[in-house]
Amino acid sequence: MIGLAPPEHDPDAPQTVATLPVGSPATVRSYVAILIRRHRGAFAVLVTVNAAAVIASMAGPYLLGGLVEDLSAGHGADIRLGRTLALFTLALIAQTVFVRMVRLRGAMLGEQMLADLREDFLVRSVALPPGVLERAGTGDLLSRITTDIDRLAEAMREAVPELSIAVVWAGLLFGGLTFTAPPLALSVVIALPLLVIGCRWYFRRAPGAYRSEAAGYAAVSAVLTESVDAGRTIEAHRMGRLRIALSERRIREWTQWERYTLSLRSVLFPVINVTHVLILGSALLLGGVFVLRGWITPGQLTTGALLAQMLREPVNMILRWYDELQVAQVSIARLVGVREIEPEVADATVLPDGRGVRADDVSFGYRTGVDVLHQVSLSVRPGSTVALVGPSGAGKSTLGRLLAGIYGPRAGTVSLGGAELSAMPAERVREHVALVNQEHHVFVGTLRTNLLLARTGAADAELWDALGAVDADGWARALPNGLDTEVGSGGQTLTPAQAQHIALARLVLADPHTLVLDEATSLLDPRAARHLERSLGKVLRGRTVVAIAHRLHTAHDADVIAVVEDGRISELGSHQELVTAGGAYAALWKSWHG
Repeated sequence: MIGLAPPEHDPDAPQTVATLPVGSPATVRSYVAILIRRHRGAFAVLVTVNAAAVIASMAGPYLLGGLVEDLSAGHGADIRLGRTLALFTLALIAQTVFVRMVRLRGAMLGEQMLADLREDFLVRSVALPPGVLERAGTGDLLSRITTDIDRLAEAMREAVPELSIAVVWAGLLFGGLTFTAPPLALSVVIALPLLVIGCRWYFRRAPGAYRSEAAGYAAVSAVLTESVDAGRTIEAHRMGRLRIALSERRIREWTQWERYTLSLRSVLFPVINVTHVLILGSALLLGGVFVLRGWITPGQLTTGALLAQMLREPVNMILRWYDELQVAQVSIARLVGVREIEPEVADATVLPDGRGVRADDVSFGYRTGVDVLHQVSLSVRPGSTVALVGPSGAGKSTLGRLLAGIYGPRAGTVSLGGAELSAMPAERVREHVALVNQEHHVFVGTLRTNLLLARTGAADAELWDALGAVDADGWARALPNGLDTEVGSGGQTLTPAQAQHIALARLVLADPHTLVLDEATSLLDPRAARHLERSLGKVLRGRTVVAIAHRLHTAHDADVIAVVEDGRISELGSHQELVTAGGAYAALWKSWHG
């Protein structure tokens, strides 16, 4: 046992991949206690029915022990075999009925708890601060929603109910053995140390190993998801070999943990088998000695040996499902880890007094001690358009997300109408400020449900008006079922421009007075982009706009242009003023305009 060692630690090992936290044991215990309290009535019924099933199953050993007792006492002529068979048949029927009820109740309880877990995770994830979700990335969040839920499915449906059944079963059998032939209880005591030592050795190593295995799988998912999403970029920069090497490395680390957990089980299972043999062997050997000395009767030995043999099944169930729960514990820790993220401190009474957006001495970084923005100050007048320009990686998109309230600054303040954005609830911020970026999503469902996400009470006439406002009512009316047409995965296929039309129509319905645009049309082909920019122009009319300009023609018509370099605003002014100044913007304009 001592020779088994986990894989060597790698500074870039999977354990460090997850951005979202993994729940501590205290958090897991607290959540499990909540689930049990929610379903305590169902648990009580399950235990009661299971106890009845176990008691019915013990009738056979007692009836057989009684027959042996009568035969050994020379009362063979008085044996009523027919009555014994009738009682055994009745007990068997009762056991069958109760076992069926146990299985049914256990499956129902498991499904109810699994549904609760899914709903709790979804509600908690949706309520996370937007910045946390952005930093989490797709791989870790996706693996929790899919892989961890799948791993928990069997545990919730079977492991928790079966473990409860097995504990009651084993307790009643041991109680019956002690009641029938107290000296034979020594057979369990003799075998117990071996089982305890083996299980203690295993369960000291298993949780950490399964946790690393789950993190390894999350790392594999992250690499594969990123490679698929950025496939064209990988091909364009000839990064295929590097990505393949990284994928193989992550898969190798994951499989190493898989092999290690398998090696742990290869030690545990033989220990369990030896324990079963030891229990039954001890019962027979000790029982034989006790019968010869007259301490117990042959009937007691028969009943006790059968009850000791019956202990094999519940003990196997306990250890098997406890082992499954080690995997489930890791998955549930990853799912309830979102409960450890501190909610944003928000005050529903904080109201903006105006529409002006300001950033005052703002500093921000994605990692502790590494700032992307350094003491940035910017004022955006209501109804004006401010363009943020600068080289890639200068901090333009980060500043835009701060102005949209997605992130909170590390130092300084970002305010809307004099009210600090970080002090306002996220729902209140979204009423006033919206971020429009290059990514757009069409949810599975009808076109109507996609639009109603922005304003749940909107009438159909308002939905058509919103589509018309962005020049989308033409293709929308041409859909087979109009607003009732199924779109998204498995439904009507929409072009990227149509998907962006839906996103803009949502903006019209939400009606925020301030928009932060992160080059919303840059991923479209030129013709679609020009058409969509005309639609976007209608949406922007009369609103305050902060445009993150990756293409300088976007900045040309802005009221104010802010040049962002190395996380600081180096220039501020109109297009003509900055070109005349001959600084960084003038150089950018000259290189872009030719």
